[in-house]
Amino acid sequence: MKKITVLLAEDHTIVREGFRKMLELEADLEVIGEAQDGRQAVALAKKLRPAVVLMDIAMPRLNGLEATRQVLQALPATKVLMLSAHSDDAYVKNATESGAVGFLLKQTSAHDVCRAIREVHQGKTFFSPSISRRLDRLHPPSPDRMGVFNKKAAQLTSRELEVLQLIAEGKANKETAAELGIGTKTVEKHREHLMEKLDIHDTAGLTRYAISAGIIESSVQLTII
Repeated sequence: MKKITVLLAEDHTIVREGFRKMLELEADLEVIGEAQDGRQAVALAKKLRPAVVLMDIAMPRLNGLEATRQVLQALPATKVLMLSAHSDDAYVKNATESGAVGFLLKQTSAHDVCRAIREVHQGKTFFSPSISRRLDRLHPPSPDRMGVFNKKAAQLTSRELEVLQLIAEGKANKETAAELGIGTKTVEKHREHLMEKLDIHDTAGLTRYAISAGIIESSVQLTII
């Protein structure tokens, strides 16, 4: 029997280890790699070519939303299941728009996590039961839940999302430039574009937007709330 290969992308070691131990009990599932931030997740996915990635939505260096886009751009056949402690509609919407074919709460049972991996590997979508019930109430059932949400008006580029995350994490322009390997003036230009597209004109507002979208955890910048 060919096993379903899985890459775990989660910045909290204890959570990642818990998922690994859980999946190791399943005869048809195999964890082939672990990543502790989004950039490492993209690099390992390209190297290991997993069938399924369990991707935390909020990770340092590169958030799970943008990491998902980059993984799927390189590996269209790979399936991504998004992980989060939050089930807000905005989180689910942004995850599916990034290309994730499922959304799992971290409180989801081991049975449902394993079931989700198997189902998305077969080409289906999967949402944690509580999210699925809410979607059923809000939207008529359809064969493809990827069409549940409308695209938001302001579409950000991959680079703009990376800059947004670093701004929200409190990085100065020079730090952001060094992290991304670009010039400070380029960072400033991306910041201007972000503010124009989102109609947000201060750093605190950009940070609140990043939190509401699940790009960073709310604990990163408590002072602005």
